Amino acid sequence: MAKIYEEVSRTFNEYLLIPGLTKKTDTPEKVSLKTPITKFKIGESPTLQLEIPFTSAIMQAVSDDNLAISLARQGGISFIYSSQSITSQVEMIRKVKEFKLGFVESRYNLTLNSTLEDVVKIKNTTNHTTITVTSNGCPHGKFLGIITSRNWRIPKMDLKTPVNELMTPIEELVCGKEGISLDEAYDMLWTHKLDVLPIVKGNSLSSLVFRKDYYSDEENPNAMMDEKKSYIVGAGVNTHDYKERIPALIDSGADILCIDSSDGYSEYQKDVIDFVRETYGNSVKIGAGNVVDVDAFNYLADCGADFIKIGIGGGSICITREQKGIGRGQATAILEVVKARDAYREKTGYYIPVASDGGIVQDYHVTLALAMGADFVMLGRYFARFEESPGRKYKINGNYVKEYWGEGSNRAKNWARYDKTEESPLEFEEGVDSYVPYAGPLKDNLLITLHKVKAAMVNSGSLTLKEFREKSNLTVISEMSLTEGSAHDVILKEQTF
Repeated sequence: MAKIYEEVSRTFNEYLLIPGLTKKTDTPEKVSLKTPITKFKIGESPTLQLEIPFTSAIMQAVSDDNLAISLARQGGISFIYSSQSITSQVEMIRKVKEFKLGFVESRYNLTLNSTLEDVVKIKNTTNHTTITVTSNGCPHGKFLGIITSRNWRIPKMDLKTPVNELMTPIEELVCGKEGISLDEAYDMLWTHKLDVLPIVKGNSLSSLVFRKDYYSDEENPNAMMDEKKSYIVGAGVNTHDYKERIPALIDSGADILCIDSSDGYSEYQKDVIDFVRETYGNSVKIGAGNVVDVDAFNYLADCGADFIKIGIGGGSICITREQKGIGRGQATAILEVVKARDAYREKTGYYIPVASDGGIVQDYHVTLALAMGADFVMLGRYFARFEESPGRKYKINGNYVKEYWGEGSNRAKNWARYDKTEESPLEFEEGVDSYVPYAGPLKDNLLITLHKVKAAMVNSGSLTLKEFREKSNLTVISEMSLTEGSAHDVILKEQTF
């Protein structure tokens, strides 16, 4: 007979925090959000810790090199998705590690065969108006010129106008040579009254330096950087080609790995962790998951996982629960796994951080996940909304949206996640293809979320995440309590933006 868990499986929407004593000396500015991301012995420091408890999910629609750089600047870590070739994943890792603060690789490039129609298409889908022209349309090709919003206007010009008639040619541009310092580049921007400075290596384009980035470099004190002043970046791996993929990722500079799977209670994950330990010892850090109960946590902990992800079927694009009937309410899963983590710490003297992965829609869900004991959160939908995510941006019914699709969807073609090959496609999908409302730049939105988390911590009498876990008091709420907590019994004024 099947074992029945009598306790109801609950979600974040069913809980609220009970405030603690707010001290006059405690303010959000004094709150520290530092948190470990790798296993460590009690009394010692973790090898790697986050400045903020945020990581981005191992998803095509979320974690590429562009978002990884933006999130690392704010103190978090991205895990570059593994549902791509080893070569392309390695290239993304390389771009993050070789990124020079303030020196931006040109993301949008055209050739002399391009037209104004191509320029407008890039502008409409990305909102970017600085486009370089190279001999091959690649970011490091022979540099020919640059196009900005000052070079064209609609409807005064023919969309078939060739790029060479629009661009400012290199002969008329002020350029810096690769090897100059960022301070020197900024001096050139100001001296020549420029918005963008192309950096060249011989005849080839190397990078771009923007005036708008001048102040942002000093505004990101929590940036996740290694001893070489390169950004920290993670990489997803699967249980299919890990023997080839992992060495390539480590060689390219990946700082931490994580197994990408919907269900982590698996001998396949043990094989991956065993390979890492046999090949690299403890020098390479690898997370595992996902789990929703004590047995699964203990299994991966005994296998040697450096962190463990919690959550099955709670993601906004995940349909595992309705397809296979497998999963658990995210709040209940966290509360139970956290007990297992703490028991493991008492038994072994080692602390294994856990991540809440899935089920987070509202900002306060992040706060609840941390209060319940998660060391950090791993987010998909949250980051997919931002300008820096890989998904394309569209305008639908007057509103901007971005594409967002699940790794369990046929679109992702993430065969290795389910130990299949492209020749034996998924029999059914566990993820959907969708849109999410476009929200703008990552930094602007993340800072708002972080302030909410810090304010809630102060209301609970906590200045660190460890204190927050220990002092938090939670209450289960009814559906009517949830309704009461939102705007109700009033006529809302029409919002204008």
